[in-house]
Amino acid sequence: MKNNIAVIILAAGKGERMKSRLPKVAHQVCGRPMLFYVLDLVRRVKIGRAVAVLGYKHELVRPLLGRNIKVAIQGQLLGTADAVKKALPQLKNFKGTVLILYADNPLLKEETIKKLLKYHIENNCAATLLTAKLDKPEGYGRILRDEYSSICGIVEEKDADDFQKGIKEINTGIICFDKDKLVRALAQVKANNRKKEYYLTDTVGILYRKGNLVESVNLGDVDEALGINSRVDLAKANGIMQKRINEALMKEGVTIVDSGSTFISQGAKIGRDTTIYPFTVIESDVKIGKHCYVGPFVHLRCGSYLDDNVVLGNFIEVVRSRISSGTLMKHFGYIGDAAVGHAVNIGAGCVTANFDGKQKHTTVIKDRAFLGSDTILVAPVKIGRGAKTGAGSVVVKNQNIPDGEVVVGIPARSIKIKTR
Repeated sequence: MKNNIAVIILAAGKGERMKSRLPKVAHQVCGRPMLFYVLDLVRRVKIGRAVAVLGYKHELVRPLLGRNIKVAIQGQLLGTADAVKKALPQLKNFKGTVLILYADNPLLKEETIKKLLKYHIENNCAATLLTAKLDKPEGYGRILRDEYSSICGIVEEKDADDFQKGIKEINTGIICFDKDKLVRALAQVKANNRKKEYYLTDTVGILYRKGNLVESVNLGDVDEALGINSRVDLAKANGIMQKRINEALMKEGVTIVDSGSTFISQGAKIGRDTTIYPFTVIESDVKIGKHCYVGPFVHLRCGSYLDDNVVLGNFIEVVRSRISSGTLMKHFGYIGDAAVGHAVNIGAGCVTANFDGKQKHTTVIKDRAFLGSDTILVAPVKIGRGAKTGAGSVVVKNQNIPDGEVVVGIPARSIKIKTR
């Protein structure tokens, strides 16, 4: 986008309905703080100047922001108009379009914001609202129009009369302003009588009465307008975002047998012709290669990397581990802090015991090793190339197994294989 566009991200709210000690914008949607989705949107749209307005527990939110985001602090939560006022000193010498975004709106799409900005700039508007029409608009501010169908104001639901509550066109909160006209309108906003807060939406009526052009862009997909104010909203947003993530992966050649029971975090990477079976959880910072089979009932936690042609079957958890190509682990087990070589066979019930009660330790399993069912590897330990463990073996820490050796028992000990 052009350099004469700036964005103000409102992220000061406490989110009382979340009933949490965490700031609302730090709660996660598909494995990432909801704030990150808005920051990603700003980067993709290529808006040069950005200011985030923080308030409640701002010390916890500030580390989530990138280096290029300026910060303004709203000490008292006196409403959205007051929050925007706090941001304006960071845009002191800026002239152009100011886009208002909310950190609790993680579902907005890039094409939507680009369309809004394009319309606003091309039509030289004082303000351009992103609106939507809902059959059940409860909870949202309503768009007021005059006898010529021009936008003349916004009324918040708690301040609306019965007629206004029947209006189905709602304000999403996303607005573009001409910066100079925004500043003049903000100076005339008065505190609401009920909550003694200053509403940014009041600027729309002020601009209209001054004869300024106020327009709107209709939002086709109303899901994008979802603001997260409660755990119920959070669950709904997770469902919508999960569907987007799964569909994007399927379009790139990944088979997801049942999208409704497959949970993949934003940022996970999966190669073509890989099949993901139901009830599989794949966290962010997980990479899966091509032609893999994962699930059902598999949990791949952060830092897990599967090379091509890996098979992970039922009831398996992997964390902070790399599993090389051609390795098979088909039946329940745990692999943590491990480097697993090529063409390894990991039998049912195998476990890497990586935690000694104080710290985590690593396990190395080299190429073509064969672990018998219910083998326990007590880290730190190394299993040599082509080595084998018998069923139920316990390889204790630092008992490294040489290449090609066969061990059995508790603790595991080497045996000689008689040959004729």
